[in-house]
Amino acid sequence: MPTLKQIKYFRAVAETGKVSEAAQHLNISQSAVTLAVKELEAELGAPLLERRQGGMALTVNGQRFLGHARGIEGAVQDAVRSVKHDRQTVKGTLRLAVSYTVSGYLLFPILARFRRMYPSVEFVLTEAARASVEDMVARHTADLGVLLISNLSDPAALSTRPVLSSPRQLWLPEGHRLTSKAEVALADVARLPYVYLMADEADRSNQRYWEAAGFSPDVIFRTESVEGVRSMVATGAAVTILSDLVYRPWSLDGGRVERRALTPAPPPMEIGIIWRPDHALSDVEERFMEVFSESARGN
Repeated sequence: MPTLKQIKYFRAVAETGKVSEAAQHLNISQSAVTLAVKELEAELGAPLLERRQGGMALTVNGQRFLGHARGIEGAVQDAVRSVKHDRQTVKGTLRLAVSYTVSGYLLFPILARFRRMYPSVEFVLTEAARASVEDMVARHTADLGVLLISNLSDPAALSTRPVLSSPRQLWLPEGHRLTSKAEVALADVARLPYVYLMADEADRSNQRYWEAAGFSPDVIFRTESVEGVRSMVATGAAVTILSDLVYRPWSLDGGRVERRALTPAPPPMEIGIIWRPDHALSDVEERFMEVFSESARGN
């Protein structure tokens, strides 16, 4: 059977895209990382990673296994925590407001994990736009909010705990001429057909760093559908710049989407938890923030 070490090392390579960065993160040699991944692939009987221009990319089997790898490591952490804490003593109701990106890409696997650990906690969930999440927390109709904190109306008005920083990169179709580069200049992207994602104020963040760099994208389409963006990119109709959190290498119609770093690098997408400064956090809220932060970083 695969070992936890092999799974940990594979995950590090999969999430950094480079053996060298994975080794640095794990504080071990590159040869140890490479050997562990090869042993894991031999055990599974399928390649999980393939070398591409600029680093390592997941195969189809690697993409599938990465989700299981995260689940395995999470289950081990949960098992340790279940011994350290009495699950039944943590009880209560948590009113949680979240933005669209959080509910679509982070929330529910983390909630499932939290409920396994603390089954006596009830949740009241609301999905809303960023401004509405802020308003609910400010008016105390929600105990906590989870959202993109880089777009907060007044960051000083709420207490904030950052939980995830997701780099933004260029998305482009397989075989595009720019995939030969490890880094792509934003000036080169400005000459290409561009699709804008409008959901969860992605367009607002996008426009901000385009203006800061002194360029304008050639926008041919705007959509609130991430899958619509993914399909346009995979079919070669356009390129885009989005965070790694919402990246998937395959579109629904089977096309492949590549990623490349940008120069200058856009600011990352920052996700965090907000609450009222005068609100004393309960035990349930503290535990939720701990689990959410740990799980979000793992994802």
